[in-house]
Amino acid sequence: MQSTPHPFASLSPARVVAAVESLGFWLPGEPFTLNSYENRVYLLHDDEGRRWVAKFYRPERWQDAQIQEEHDFLDELVAEGVTVAAPWRNAAGQSLHHAEGFRLALFPQLSGQAPELENPTHLFALGELIGAVHAIGERSTFRHRVSLDLDGMVREAQQRVLGAPWLDRRQRQAYERISNALYAELQAYAWTPEMAIRVQGDCHIGNMLGRDDHFALVDFDDCLMAPAIQDLWMLFTAEHEVEWQMQLSEVLEGYEQQREFDRSELKLIEPLRTLRLMRHSAWLVARWDDPAFPPAFPWVPDAGYWDAHIRQLEQQRLVLAQAPRWLT
Repeated sequence: MQSTPHPFASLSPARVVAAVESLGFWLPGEPFTLNSYENRVYLLHDDEGRRWVAKFYRPERWQDAQIQEEHDFLDELVAEGVTVAAPWRNAAGQSLHHAEGFRLALFPQLSGQAPELENPTHLFALGELIGAVHAIGERSTFRHRVSLDLDGMVREAQQRVLGAPWLDRRQRQAYERISNALYAELQAYAWTPEMAIRVQGDCHIGNMLGRDDHFALVDFDDCLMAPAIQDLWMLFTAEHEVEWQMQLSEVLEGYEQQREFDRSELKLIEPLRTLRLMRHSAWLVARWDDPAFPPAFPWVPDAGYWDAHIRQLEQQRLVLAQAPRWLT
C-alpha cells in the first residue's frame, strides 16, 4: 500500500508563487530554493525590486501561537535596533499567513557572509549582537514556545533512534548502552528556571550573516527559553586552550557590552554539545518521510553511519567525564 505523500511534496514553484501573490505581491520571476530542510525557504523578488525570503513552515511542527511568538520577538528586537529580520505584516497586522494549504511568512532578505570564528573582530561583533538579543530576551518570557529540557530531549532523541529501522541488534544494544550512560552523566548538570531567557536557540554560523564588524542573526525558528550559553557555545570551536581562551575572551567582551554573562554557565557547553549530537541523528530519523531527506542524507541507512555515531557518543562521554580544566 502506498503511503500518503508528504505535504512538502506538493509545494511546487507554482504553488509558492501563488501563495505569495495571494498576499498582494506580484512576482516577475521564479522562486529560488534556499538550503533549508526543517521548513521550505525560498528567495524571491517582487515587481518593486524588493528581495524577500519566504518561509513555509513544516506542517504540525509548531502551533500558530508558537510561531507568532517567534514573530513578535523579532519585532521587539527590531524595534530596539537589533539586526534581525522581522516578518512582513499585512494591513491587518498579520505576520503569519495561510495560503495553498501552508502557513508562511515573508522576511526581508539580509545579505552577507558567514563569520570567521578565528577572527577576533568577528567574535567580538557576534558576542555584542547576541548580548543585545539576550538583553531584550530577558525582559519577558515565552508563553507558548518550548523550554530547553536536557532530560526530556535526551530521552526523546534516544527513543527516536532506537525506533529507527536501520540499526542491527548489536548497534541497538550499543546505542542504548551509551545513550543511557550519557543520560546518567547529564544528571549532574541542571539550571534553575530563573536562568532561562528568550534565546535564538540555533546559533551556528549558518544563521549569522554580515561582514567586517557588523552581523545579523537570522532564522529564529528554534527560539526557546534556555540559559544564555545556548546561543554562545557553538562559537567556541578551538581545541586548544590558548585559542579557546581567545575566542571566549572576545565573545564575552562583546557580549558584556550589552549584558552581564554568568560564567558558571560555561559548564553547560559539553552537555549542550552532547544533546545536539543526539538530537541531530534523531532529527534525521524523524524526518525521513520528507522527500528532501533521503537524497540529502543518503548515508543515514548505512550501518557505517550508526557505528560512527555510536563512537562519537562514546568519545563525548569521555569529554563529559574529563572536561578540560578551562571549562571547570
